[in-house]
Amino acid sequence: EVQLQASGGGLVQPGGSLRLSCAASGFTFSNYTMSWFRQAPGAGPEWVSSINRGGGSAAYADSVKGRFTTSRDNAKNTLSLQMNNLKPEDTAVYYCTRQLDYKSRGQGTLVTVSS
Repeated sequence: EVQLQASGGGLVQPGGSLRLSCAASGFTFSNYTMSWFRQAPGAGPEWVSSINRGGGSAAYADSVKGRFTTSRDNAKNTLSLQMNNLKPEDTAVYYCTRQLDYKSRGQGTLVTVSS
């Protein structure tokens, strides 16, 4: 059974930073591209970033490019999202997914950016 659990969210002021983590289990993590999505209150899911199997290449939504960095540790089956210069519009529940399959998301983590 695919299990994905995001953590590390919280309340942060605009301009602050957070680092999210995602623990993966139930599949061979290193065989899959992994992604981050987010869903703001009252909105649909938004793709944030994807990283290839080896971790050497990542893509980002324009809204986060230059501020967010995705990485992975295949030895520990973990995915990370470093978020810098956070803005109020980054407020959302963040999920990690296997490839671009939003249905594979597990528990998300809430990020609230507010002064």
